[in-house]
Amino acid sequence: MKNNISTLIKSALCVALLSSPFALNAQNTKIKDHRSNPDVYFLQEGDVPNSLKILPTPPDGASILFLYDQARYNWGKTMRNTDRGEQAFQDARVEGDGVPRAFSEAFGTTISKENSPEIYTLIVGMREDAGDLGTREAKNYYNRQRPFSFYGEDTCNPEQQQELSTNGSYPSGHTSIGWATALVLAEINPDRQNEILERGYEMGQSRVICGYHFQSDVDAGRLTGAMTVARLHADPAFEKQLKKAKAEFKKLKKAGKVAAGTPVPTPVYED
Repeated sequence: MKNNISTLIKSALCVALLSSPFALNAQNTKIKDHRSNPDVYFLQEGDVPNSLKILPTPPDGASILFLYDQARYNWGKTMRNTDRGEQAFQDARVEGDGVPRAFSEAFGTTISKENSPEIYTLIVGMREDAGDLGTREAKNYYNRQRPFSFYGEDTCNPEQQQELSTNGSYPSGHTSIGWATALVLAEINPDRQNEILERGYEMGQSRVICGYHFQSDVDAGRLTGAMTVARLHADPAFEKQLKKAKAEFKKLKKAGKVAAGTPVPTPVYED
């Protein structure tokens, strides 16, 4: 009899716990990392350094730093109806082939499934490590209002505004993706490191031009991108894929399929 009562009590407790709000929230929480989507993550939540603990607080609205954010926002609007503005519009597309396509010219050869499958797999596979895991804690905590929403103005692509208004501005995930990708590609092809790193820098500034992010969001995104790359180098799966990418690049270069880097002028000093 006592055993039956004990069993009934345990069953009741289990039902109560499973139906509690805490249990339901745990069941409804979607895992977003390598476990749920290995195609765009190498890492798991908690692997990347905590952006909230490392990044400074975003500028207060009454600070001198925020005046700089405002000045850069106004600069960005002057660039939209130019060729640079069109590039900024294109840089917003990081899904699918967006990142490989954005870096192909700077890298010196087409980054695609057909031309360079190992390099393609590498940079697509690390995309959300940098853009999501690397920025998640700070972005969720601060939930900073994006500039287009703050000023009540359109971006360079109003179609994306509704989606972007639902998540925080600080730090910039797109910038983090761009800078992390640039660091890795520059390691693979150091002869074109200047072109690659310049392109990675431009991807961040494109977010300012479009009005998607403040300059301070972009600056912080470069930090999270670098932090993510440092952590990726400690991941065996990433290192294995990086090794394949470097071997593939050597073959492409040997076959004459990689453009040479632009020589940097040697400074001349007068006596």
